[in-house]
Amino acid sequence: MGLETVTFRRDEAYIGVMVDDITTRGVSEPYRMFTSRAEYRLSLRADNADQRLTKLGRELDLVDEARWESFSKKSEALQGVRDQLTGMQVSPKVARSAGLTVNDDGKKRDGFDLLAFPGINLSALVELEPALASTPPTIAEQIEREALYKNYIDRQQQDIDSLRRDEAWVVPESFDYATIVGLSNELRSKLEKSRPETLAQAARIDGMTPAALMLILAQLKRADRRAG
Repeated sequence: MGLETVTFRRDEAYIGVMVDDITTRGVSEPYRMFTSRAEYRLSLRADNADQRLTKLGRELDLVDEARWESFSKKSEALQGVRDQLTGMQVSPKVARSAGLTVNDDGKKRDGFDLLAFPGINLSALVELEPALASTPPTIAEQIEREALYKNYIDRQQQDIDSLRRDEAWVVPESFDYATIVGLSNELRSKLEKSRPETLAQAARIDGMTPAALMLILAQLKRADRRAG
């Protein structure tokens, strides 16, 4: 029986960044996996690796029942706290009455917004939301990190969604880059050598320009119309 093909996206795992870099950019010099190479590194944290990859491991029959049950309980606990936090609507006056220092702008904030302020942790919100008192320390720590990076991660998610729209354009194995007028010989050579599977992979080839990417996209669209 053949092995199943597994693809890790750049926003999903560091191994996805590594494989994508090596296959699309080559190895003209020794490759080392730096976190700075990952544009979505705020999402690729050690504390959420299980949340990112356990479901995939389960689908591949690599996660046993005990680990799956533990993962499910943790996921349920995390979501429960998230729901409690997003359900809060706290005015600056109420926040200050609970000893929290926030901007006096009249704006109501949920629990995640409050946790983003310096000096405010989950235990500080218990007076406003008593149910948070039962949150296990490990869950509280992860939720606090999520709140700290929430605005940045939300912006990253927008980039990820945009990238996935590009990934919808699959580059056929037989795609002929020689037919693209205006593409430099250097880029044509790199594309022929790396054979990117998607337009998103092509975009990350060293030396790729927005203009060249548009030429490739236009050719893909023409080929798609002819096939249709």
